[in-house]
Amino acid sequence: MRSFAKFLFLFFFTTGVLSSCKKDISDDTADNAIQNVSAYDYKVVHQWNDLWLEIERHAAGYRPCPTANALGYVGLANYEATVPGMSNYQSLANLYSGLKIPAIFTNQEYHWPTVVNSVNYYLYSRLFPEVDQSLYNKIKTLHDKNEKEYVEQVNQDIYIRSKNHGQAVAAAVWDYMKTDVVTFDAYKDPFKENNWEDRLNQPGAWTPTTPGPGEGMFPFYGKGRTMAIKEDMKICRDWKTYVGNWTEEPGKGIYLQAQEVMWQNTPELSYQTEWIGEFWSDDLLGLTFSPPSRFIAIADQVYVLEKASLEEAIVANAKVGIALHDAAIGCWNSKYHYNIERPESYIKRVIDPTFEPNLYNPITGENGISPSFPAYPSGHATFGAAATEALASVFGYSYGMTDNCHRNRTEFEGYPRTFRSFHEMALENAWSRVPLGVHYRMDAEEGVRYGTEIGRVVNNLPWKK
Repeated sequence: MRSFAKFLFLFFFTTGVLSSCKKDISDDTADNAIQNVSAYDYKVVHQWNDLWLEIERHAAGYRPCPTANALGYVGLANYEATVPGMSNYQSLANLYSGLKIPAIFTNQEYHWPTVVNSVNYYLYSRLFPEVDQSLYNKIKTLHDKNEKEYVEQVNQDIYIRSKNHGQAVAAAVWDYMKTDVVTFDAYKDPFKENNWEDRLNQPGAWTPTTPGPGEGMFPFYGKGRTMAIKEDMKICRDWKTYVGNWTEEPGKGIYLQAQEVMWQNTPELSYQTEWIGEFWSDDLLGLTFSPPSRFIAIADQVYVLEKASLEEAIVANAKVGIALHDAAIGCWNSKYHYNIERPESYIKRVIDPTFEPNLYNPITGENGISPSFPAYPSGHATFGAAATEALASVFGYSYGMTDNCHRNRTEFEGYPRTFRSFHEMALENAWSRVPLGVHYRMDAEEGVRYGTEIGRVVNNLPWKK
């Protein structure tokens, strides 16, 4: 009898324990059931960033504006999908009319790496529909590899809930992204609304350079919707601030800046001067990722160096992405507003008809390349300053690092360069366009000033509670 009573006690005790455990796993009704995003590491963000850099390198029509556009929305989607698990941060969705972010289930546990994996799989699959199939397949391969790992870390209910949440938020951001008819799918027709011939009566008006398509890329892009800056910030400072009225008179204004470009392109200067231009170029499809993506590659290195949390990586990606997005719109709006010709055109017409820029394509063998859109302000400078200002807000304004973006390249000297701060990176990135022969000093200086201003607006969004 005593043994039977002992059996009943053990039976009910064991049943009660198992029942309690099952409730904790499947119902997740306990207080503080949501584990913070900061409890996980950066690696899932790093993996998807790396894949972005690989695919975008070969994505025709994306550089530079559609890439910056996509990075803004990808960053926002990852942030909005995970911000319920960030105790110090809040949603930005109320800033964007028409964006409805699906809510999480209250007091339910989520596996945040799964959420991020789901967000990026959904968006990458839609952002790169026309790249080579072998590259496109890598999107599913990465998703499936992570999925196999994550399903072993949490129970099925948590995994499915997390995957569904990520997909739902990504779908909401994708639908919102499509409502900007100016920028959505702009990669399919970069030259629409091109009217450069209509403006040739203006002094110093931009004309196409060769080799090139003979048209201006993304002349319409400045009409797009911004994510942080207001409409009155979509135009940079007037170029006359730097050089006064347009002139072809030796020793004055823009003539002096054109001469400086020539002096930075003479054989007497060291290869180091030209190499700085190559180090930051990222102009050429199939060779490297694009100028906006360069700063995702830099962020990736910081995540590894700092052993960043998932929260830090998501916030940094979001800030950098939104800064790049608005830099593209503001910069291209300004480029086609001022419509300033490239140094190559001015120098050949006014000073030396034999002048050629240093930008060279080792894939096609083309020499003397100038990007096919107006000069002022520099896109490189604007992207770099906006992105580094955003990155510094997360990791510090005195953060020094060595940039290994192009280590072991064989097409050009890719050995690393070390910088004392993100801003120092932005300054060199901007200046690099002068020895490359594709920008005036004023383009670089205004790009840094304007990009920094954009980055600060992004940093001042109401991220924190």
